[in-house]
Order: sequence, then structure tokens, then C-alpha cells
Amino acid sequence: MATIFLGTAGVPFSAKKGTTIDGVKAIREMSLNAMEVEFVQGVRMKRETAEETGKVAKELEVRLSVHAPYFINLCSSEEEKVKASKQRILDTADRAEAMGADAIAIHAAFYGKMKPEECYQKVKAEMTDIVDRAREGGIKNVKFGIETMAKETALGTLDEVIGISKEVKGVIPYIDWAHTFARQGGKIDYKEIIERLKRELNLTHINSHFESLKMSKGKYVDVHVPIEAEAPPFKPLAEVLIKEDISISLVCESPELERDALKMRDILKNYGYVIK
Repeated sequence: MATIFLGTAGVPFSAKKGTTIDGVKAIREMSLNAMEVEFVQGVRMKRETAEETGKVAKELEVRLSVHAPYFINLCSSEEEKVKASKQRILDTADRAEAMGADAIAIHAAFYGKMKPEECYQKVKAEMTDIVDRAREGGIKNVKFGIETMAKETALGTLDEVIGISKEVKGVIPYIDWAHTFARQGGKIDYKEIIERLKRELNLTHINSHFESLKMSKGKYVDVHVPIEAEAPPFKPLAEVLIKEDISISLVCESPELERDALKMRDILKNYGYVIK
């Protein structure tokens, strides 16, 4: 049976205040045990705040991860944008290290004028440099997660994120189950993906997002909707996790945040798994 860390992408709506620390406290009060800290609009958190957040999370046994800013494109044709993207990833990793987070989620690149293979090689080279600079700068524990992406214009197929993770030490796949479902034409085999991550990367922990997606013009698009939309369905993933020997973070990215995270918790409970 998997060890499951379940929580929200960002501060739950029910938190007394909108601070990250209040978010961590609210997570524990709801009998959840994970939270992804959102830097999607920029890294504005002071390092001292990150350290304090980490202390509270450790005391309450809440597992933290962090989402890097959206304004990242390692395959931009403008070198200044690539340079700025790399700095945003490094700044994210610095705060993540300070708060004891295990990984950061990165929307790495758009293909743009490059062929997918060219963009892949560019991201691989830039991520190698980023990880080297991070380790030299004292960021020892944070893993750099390349997120699977729904948009066909973005780097982020399952094969791409696994490939880069194989080739660059310190990089891992950050699996967005719904994005992968959309990228695969509305199909997903949870067991096959988990077994592949274990077999090809020897992963002992999977960082992941879960939400449902809207359908538009006959295909699933990257618009997040509550999980009752069942696209993709959560119950089959819960069934697989009950049988798998793996640790996993399930970060709910539904617009309903904790309401849907609690639904996921109750589904897991129905299968015999109680969040600790």
C-alpha cells in the first residue's frame, strides 16, 4: 500500500488568514498532510518566512512542495528570457530548501519555433546548469520537477519528462495526472505510469497534481474544473495506490481546493486508506 500525502495547491480557502503558515495549519486541521506553496505569480516570499513555514510544517507533519512561477520558458528565442527563467527556478528552489520542501514543479518550456527534440535538448542543457548552480549554492535537497503538460505546444509529454529525469541528476517528473490524461487524448493508465516511474527511474516518491479538466471542441483542455467532472476519474487512481508500494504526494489543483481534496481523502478512506 502506498504512503499518501494529500493536500491543496496553495492556502486552503478556509484558512483563517491568507498566509502560507495559516494554510499549513488549516491543512492539518482538516486531517490532510500536504500543501504545495504557490509562487506562480513570482517568488515574493522572504527566506525568513520560508524558514518559519518549514518549522511549522515539520511540527505539524505536513509535507511541502512548491510551484515555480508560470513565467518560465527555457526554450525562448530571447536569451534574456531564458536567463530570467533560470533565475526564477533558482529563487524558487532556494525558498523551497529553506522551508524543507522536497520538490518544485516547473512548467519548463514551450516549443515555439523549435522542433520538440531541439527544445528537449535545450531544456536538458539548461536544467543541467540550473541543478549544478543550485548545488553549488547550497541547495542540496530540493528536486527539480518538470511537470507534465496538457498543451501540445508545451514541452511536457510523459516521455519527455521521464527522459530528462533519466539524463539530469536532480530532475524528476512532476506528474499532473489530468495534464497527462489530456495529452494522451483522454486516456490514462495509472498503474502503467506508476510502474514505469518505479522501473525506469527507481522513484520511491511521486510528486503529482490532481484535478479534472474541461472538454472543448471534442478534446480536453487545460481548464481546471471540480473533480466530479471525472476527467480523469480519481477512483481508479485510488484503487491502484492501495495496491502499490510507493510514496506519493497528491496535490489538489481543483478550483474547489480543499472541498475536492477532502473528497479525495474520503474516497481513499472507502478503499481502506486513512491519511495520517
